[in-house]
Amino acid sequence: MSIVRSNVFDPFSLDLWDPFQGFPFNSLQSFSTTNDTGAFVNARIDWKETPEAHVFKADLPGVKKEEVKVEVEEGRVLKISGERSQEKEEKNDKWHRAERSSGKFLRRFRLPDNAKVDQVKAAIENGVLTVTVPKEEVKMPEVKAIEVSGA
Repeated sequence: MSIVRSNVFDPFSLDLWDPFQGFPFNSLQSFSTTNDTGAFVNARIDWKETPEAHVFKADLPGVKKEEVKVEVEEGRVLKISGERSQEKEEKNDKWHRAERSSGKFLRRFRLPDNAKVDQVKAAIENGVLTVTVPKEEVKMPEVKAIEVSGA
């Protein structure tokens, strides 16, 4: 039996009474538009700016640190990517519901000019990835009095 993904935003994947259940074909599954990589492809990431840094946070439950890649690309672009593998389906397993998504994700963010791209740090703890990009100190121009000449 193949895994049927359930997604509350997909009307074809909701729990509905199926009058054709038990027939040689699965009517709801044949019309489903969900796929194995569903929601995880669109990993949600928060970006906040503090006085000291730009902080990115992503909920990545079940993802190991080896499965996440954080890079700074040319042009000051922060790239966060990774993959959560689909659970192996055993021949004798009978699935009733499979809502956890799997698949690859990739997000890019153009960092502002005040970001110290050579000092980026990343850590994952309790399924939350935190990427910290320190900010350069904004130097205020020194005020210099200009003597006004004239008659």
